[in-house]
Amino acid sequence: MSNILVIAQQDGNRLSQATARAVACAGAIGGDVTVAVFADDTAALGKEAAALEGVSKVVAIERPENKDRLAALLAPQIAELSKDYSHVLMASTTFGKDVLPRAAALAGRAMVTDVMEVLGERKFKRPIYAGNVIVTVEVPGDATVFASARAASWKPVGGGGNADVEARQLDVELPAHSEYVRLERDESDRPDLQSAPKVVSGGRGVGSKENFDVIYSLADKMGAAVGASRAAVDAGFVPNDMQVGQTGKIIAPELYVAIGISGAIQHLTGIKDAGTIVAINKDPEAPIFEVADVGLVGDLFKVLPELEAELGKTS
Repeated sequence: MSNILVIAQQDGNRLSQATARAVACAGAIGGDVTVAVFADDTAALGKEAAALEGVSKVVAIERPENKDRLAALLAPQIAELSKDYSHVLMASTTFGKDVLPRAAALAGRAMVTDVMEVLGERKFKRPIYAGNVIVTVEVPGDATVFASARAASWKPVGGGGNADVEARQLDVELPAHSEYVRLERDESDRPDLQSAPKVVSGGRGVGSKENFDVIYSLADKMGAAVGASRAAVDAGFVPNDMQVGQTGKIIAPELYVAIGISGAIQHLTGIKDAGTIVAINKDPEAPIFEVADVGLVGDLFKVLPELEAELGKTS
C-alpha cells in the first residue's frame, strides 16, 4: 500500500486550498496520506491539516527558518523526509513549481509534473504541448514518486477529518545562500484568482490600463476574481500575477467570462477545466468562440454597461 506525503502550502496563517487539492490527488492514488506542515509555529496549521478529509496523519516540522517559506530551505527538508514515503505530492502552484523540483533533485529522483489523472499507484496522465496532447507516464517501481498535482484538475477535499499531529525534527543542514528580504504583493478585496468560483478576464481588446476599469466593475458586480490574458499583461494593462494561461495561472472556476480575449492556445490551456465559458468579442472569427459555451459578438464597451444594468436588476 502506498505511503503518500503531501507538502502543505500556506500563507503563514492558513493552509491554501491547493493543499486540499493535492490531498484529493493523493486519495486517488490510494494509501495512507500524511500532510507535512513547515512553519515556525505549526499549531494552528497542523490542526487545520488534520481536519482535511482523507488525511491519516500530520507531521509538523517546526523551526525558525521555516517562517518565511523559502524554497531553498524547504527543499532539503522535504528530500530528507521523503525517505519514509513512496510518494511525495504538492500542488502545481507557482510556489509548488519552485519547491518540489528542488526537493526531487536533492533526493536524486525524477519528477512527474501536472498530474491530471491517476491511472495507478505509479501511472499518471499529464498534459503537454499546451494541453493539446495528454500523455501517460509511469514511474519505475524502485523510485519514490515525486509529483505535482495539476490544481485545476482536482476538487479540494472537505473537512471533518481528525488526524493525529506529530512533531518531527529533521537533522538537515540548511543552505545559507538564500535569505528572506521582504514580500511585495497587491492587496485586494476581490476573491483569489486561483480558487474563485467566478472569474472575469480581459484581453488586448480592452485597449488600455484605464479601460480595464470596465472589467473590474463587472467583476465586482458579479463577486468575481479578475484575470487577464498574456497580451493584456505584456501591454502593461495589469500586473503579471493576474495572467491566466500556460505561462500564468491554471484555473478551473465554475464560470469564466473572457472579454476582449482572442483565445490563443496558451490562454485556453489555463481555462480548459472551467465549468462554463462565456466569451465577448467583436471578432466573430476569434478562436475563443470555438471553446465558449456562450458567445456574444459585440463591442465590449457597449455590451458591458448593458450587462451590468441587467445584473443590477437581479441584485
